[in-house]
Amino acid sequence: MNQNAQQISKKPAHCLAIVAESLYLLNLLVLPGIAFLILMVLYFKYENSSSLTVGCHLRQTFSATIWAGLLLMLVIWVIFEIGGYDTPYTWLIAIIYFIIFHNILVFLGIFGLIKAIAGEQFHYPIIGPSS
Repeated sequence: MNQNAQQISKKPAHCLAIVAESLYLLNLLVLPGIAFLILMVLYFKYENSSSLTVGCHLRQTFSATIWAGLLLMLVIWVIFEIGGYDTPYTWLIAIIYFIIFHNILVFLGIFGLIKAIAGEQFHYPIIGPSS
């Protein structure tokens, strides 16, 4: 019974981490832009006033969302600038890049959500540990 009470008391502290990871996934899959704005508000409001785990998830998801958006747009733009808009191979390369990169971002978000549910920190690759 004591172990259940510890698990229940642990959950509210990590709800914000779960929300942050969920918003990251919502931004990628369902509500791009809207979910990012909500995540940005939570980041600026709770980033320094929360536990280390919650702060880590907020910083990581906020940074990962910005980097993901920049890389998705920038690389697609470069592909079209090099190949042109009227060649089928350019479209094929752009679509394949988008699908692969987007799926990697979704899988990383799922791993981050699993870690948030477990109450553990998660660091996105390339972004690394946040200060």
